Amino acid sequence: MATTPLMPKATAVWLVDNTSLSFEQIADFCKLHPLEVKAIADGEAAQGIKGLDPVMTGQLTRDEIEKAQGDVAYRLKLQETKTRVPESKRKGPRYTPVSRRQDRPNAILWLVRNHPELKDAQIMRMVGTTKPTILAIRERTHWNSNNLTPMDPVTLGLCSQIELDMEVEKASKNLPPRPESEYVEETLLPVDETTSEDAMAAAFARPAPSQPKDEEIDADAVFAKLNSLKGKKSDEDDEDED
Repeated sequence: MATTPLMPKATAVWLVDNTSLSFEQIADFCKLHPLEVKAIADGEAAQGIKGLDPVMTGQLTRDEIEKAQGDVAYRLKLQETKTRVPESKRKGPRYTPVSRRQDRPNAILWLVRNHPELKDAQIMRMVGTTKPTILAIRERTHWNSNNLTPMDPVTLGLCSQIELDMEVEKASKNLPPRPESEYVEETLLPVDETTSEDAMAAAFARPAPSQPKDEEIDADAVFAKLNSLKGKKSDEDDEDED
């Protein structure tokens, strides 16, 4: 049930002009601020708005208004409408603004690549496209296939994240169950196996990795080489003096 009257300001204008209700009572019923109702009474607000009779529209009764006029603390109650308008359900593909229509092929390509489990009807609902367009993008026969870039439809504003998650979840329920062999997960070995006597013995029995041996230095050979170099240098100095 609605809690706000139809055309609140117009209703407030009528109540101010035709009843002796307090500003607080009118403000509470019309969901306005008392100062705004006072401004309406002073002619400072809602100028040019024609009052709407809530009795004629079936939102209030005469008895309810008279009861409220006799008790300042009483609050008006909105009458329940006798006519219920069914909620309109959208039929057909989603309407896409003109400024976003050029992004639809990119969104379709993103959905086809990242969620191949989605059916064409689901993509049509989310993006607002046609089945031939989806087929052309799948088979890369679209006239602009070379220039298409996969883009998230949520980021493009073509659908909400909730709608995308719901469609993906719905499509996943229809997928065949995965074979048990695909559920093999690699986990660490239990502690009992890694700390058992056999495991410890096998670990210590492994040969240590071979390290390159340092070459042994022959001191005599090193000094002999240094002496030969020193003697060669002395001969060269003597030749330079001559």
